[in-house]
Amino acid sequence: MENRRILYGRRQGRRLRAGQQDVLAEGLETLGIDRPGPGSRVDPAGLFPPACSAFWLEVGFGAGEHLAWQAARHPDVGMLGAEPFVNGVVRLLAQVRRDGLRNVRVLPDDARALIDALPDASIERAFVLHPDPWPKVRHHKRRFVATENLDRLARVLVDGGLLRLATDDLDYLDWMLEHALSHPHFQWQASGPEAWRDRPEDWPVTRYEEKAVREGRRSWRIQLRRVPRPVSE
Repeated sequence: MENRRILYGRRQGRRLRAGQQDVLAEGLETLGIDRPGPGSRVDPAGLFPPACSAFWLEVGFGAGEHLAWQAARHPDVGMLGAEPFVNGVVRLLAQVRRDGLRNVRVLPDDARALIDALPDASIERAFVLHPDPWPKVRHHKRRFVATENLDRLARVLVDGGLLRLATDDLDYLDWMLEHALSHPHFQWQASGPEAWRDRPEDWPVTRYEEKAVREGRRSWRIQLRRVPRPVSE
């Protein structure tokens, strides 16, 4: 039996209205990914239209604003998203339907199950943006950015693939840097202070970040690349 530490909080917030329930059911019928079991394999190419020649993954997409933004601007990229919070899944599916996006697929569950089912070197970009910081020390073991999950992401990222991390929690920022910079398969893409100060054009501001700014919190962004594998790897 699969036994994993739970890394997320509640699965649902406010009760879904009838219309939202319809969006969820209809959206998952066509765009949903069934939770892969241990040992299962998921081929991204089999999930998307043939026009999608590359595949990106967002872990814990929240309300889906970033994922939908990227999907709209990169129609040739298959966007995989995993999010256990049902209300967030509904919001993404509603935006996908509203914008007519064809290159989004959703796992309404723990991202680790999907990552473990993906082939080696199958993802060109991965995003872990503003994950739950689990601020209490006794909960730090629930933080997603940890060695075992960086190992997972390193396996599925192509050589030179991009991993983007973001947080507005200073303690979690230190934690991210400690774990990411000590990981042998990732290299930080920071050449100066602009790495913290300047936002790349293809990194949109989300509603969550806007709220953080109003509450006096700043967001920090970390961009890493997957170190090329040795020829024998």
